[in-house]
Amino acid sequence: MLLTFAMLLLFQCLGEALVFVLKLPVPGPVAGMLVLLVVLMFSPRLMLRMEATSNELLRHLALLFVPAGVGIIVSAGSLAGHWVAVIASVLLSTLLTLIVTASVMRAVMPAGADQPEKPDAQ
Repeated sequence: MLLTFAMLLLFQCLGEALVFVLKLPVPGPVAGMLVLLVVLMFSPRLMLRMEATSNELLRHLALLFVPAGVGIIVSAGSLAGHWVAVIASVLLSTLLTLIVTASVMRAVMPAGADQPEKPDAQ
């Protein structure tokens, strides 16, 4: 498990390096995740090895949000007077995310998949 966790960190570092060298406009961890996706698509054995570690990380995912929450609390003082803009941007970005997600889902789903199946008449 420690080896696969180290591999996850290696792909994150690889993503950071790619973004730095190629001056890409995406976060390094996202680029690393895309590289990992490509590698896992061509290596099913590696995917099976990493599955246990990934599931363990997902079980403790809430702990990974603690630093972000602390950062929000610490910087809350600098947001004083900007609450209307913050709330409006959160609501607008949530609505935009829902619209984009629904659009992508409709484009990817096969036609008629959203219709419930009718029970056979007996």
